[in-house]
Amino acid sequence: MRVIIYVEGSSDKDALEALLAPLIAAKYQQGVGIEFFPVKGSNNQRGGDAKEDLVTKFPLKAVSILRNEADAIVILLPDLYPKNKGFTHETFQELKAGIINKFEQSLSSKGIEDERIKKRFQVFCLKYELEALILAAESELANRLEVNPLRITWKVPVEDQNHGYPPSKLLEKLFEDCGKTYKKTVDASIILGMESVSYQAIAERCHQCFKPFVEFLEGLDAAKL
Repeated sequence: MRVIIYVEGSSDKDALEALLAPLIAAKYQQGVGIEFFPVKGSNNQRGGDAKEDLVTKFPLKAVSILRNEADAIVILLPDLYPKNKGFTHETFQELKAGIINKFEQSLSSKGIEDERIKKRFQVFCLKYELEALILAAESELANRLEVNPLRITWKVPVEDQNHGYPPSKLLEKLFEDCGKTYKKTVDASIILGMESVSYQAIAERCHQCFKPFVEFLEGLDAAKL
């Protein structure tokens, strides 16, 4: 079984691979290959543009993959923030509904009515973005910032932030207050890749949107595709 997961950027890919390394390895031993791919394109440097491409163009790409690879599952994993990229949405439910609608339109345009293909397409999201997972790794974040104790200035659970003050802005301010600069391309994978980080613990702290994604991966069985 091949599991293809599309995320917005290479930093998301690297950080999630670091965090989920034990799960990815365990599933590989069970015949399930989990692969992350960032959205490609000239606009990939800007998160909003990457998100728009992911939610509007990649449902069609998923159709092409699924119709040609009978053992594949395709997952789209965009950030919830910023809202209204690609189509109107503010909540995960609205985001998912919009992506599923794009997917079903793509199926219809190609004359595909195979329900088995629909079951192999999944949508999850990072609420509000990857940085929520970093804020949930409190001990490791404190280690990276070289502060003890770490003063919690954000909502707990961290997925209760909002579009007005998303996790990335919170994290940037936290680094700034410590005389540092948050660099997603470096800090995200370092923090989430620390040996002391448990992806299960992060999932429990981010139970609204990240935990269902993790549980889906944990439940994959190559023999039951």
